[in-house]
This record gives sequence, structure tokens and C-alpha cells, in this order.
Amino acid sequence: MDDAVFRKNLVQLLKGGHAFAPAKKILADVKPKLRAARPSAELHSVWELLEHLRIAQEDILRYTLDPAWQSPEFPAGYWPASDDRVSDEQWSASVSAFLAGVEEACALARDASRDLTAAIPHGEGRTYLRQILLIADHNAYHLGQIVDARRALGDWPD
Repeated sequence: MDDAVFRKNLVQLLKGGHAFAPAKKILADVKPKLRAARPSAELHSVWELLEHLRIAQEDILRYTLDPAWQSPEFPAGYWPASDDRVSDEQWSASVSAFLAGVEEACALARDASRDLTAAIPHGEGRTYLRQILLIADHNAYHLGQIVDARRALGDWPD
């Protein structure tokens, strides 16, 4: 496969819109009063899922690119504290940071100077490709959960 085509497909996978809705659509117009609402006691709120996505994606990217990065404690460090209210500022900052992380992962995928199949020097045998696919896989899973949560809360545009 042509390297440029391969990288383009990775970017498409990261951005969504083929097998699942793009993150921008999934996170758009969430009613403020429902951001922290749980569809049921055993399910996460949209806010908790968004923050988990942001934190995990940041950890994967920083781990991949920065040998000095220290990952959060697992699993507690990957989830926000439960909160009954999420301010517009908190919401906007989290959405912006998550989408910026997606763009950073896309930039990594597009970087033709980087051999994506090469082992990350400090990465315990992991490759750049593995990390990009991990981000795409993790994001797709939890973005789907956000859609389900929004549907259960009556907050998903049909």
C-alpha cells in the first residue's frame, strides 16, 4: 500500500465519520443540565466519558512522544471525580482539549518523516502505529458510549 494512502486512512479512522459519527457531532449541543447526568446508576455520564477520553488520549500521546511522561495512576487517574454540575467553561475546555488531541494524533499519523512501524525508543516494544490505532480504537468505543448515553437521556438528534 502507498504510504500516503495508508496515512490518509489512519487520519480518517481517527476522525470518524465512516463507521461512527465524528467526535465533533457526538459532542455538539449536549444540553448543559444533562452533561453530568447518568442514564442509570451503573453507567457513566457524558461528562465522565468525555473526560476519560481526554485523559486517556493525552496519556497515550504524551507516552508516545515524551520519554519523561508519567502516566496517571490506573484506573483512578483516568476518570474524573463524579460531579453533579459541569460548567460551560469546563465543558468547552474538555471538548477543545480532546479535539486538539485528535488533531495531534492525526499530525503524528501524517508525519511522513516518522516510520510508524518503528518501535518507540522508550516504548517497551510498542510502535507509533500501535499507539495511533489504540487512540482510534479507544475513542471509537467511548464515543459510541456517549451516543448511547445521550440517546438514553433523550439528548441525541435523530
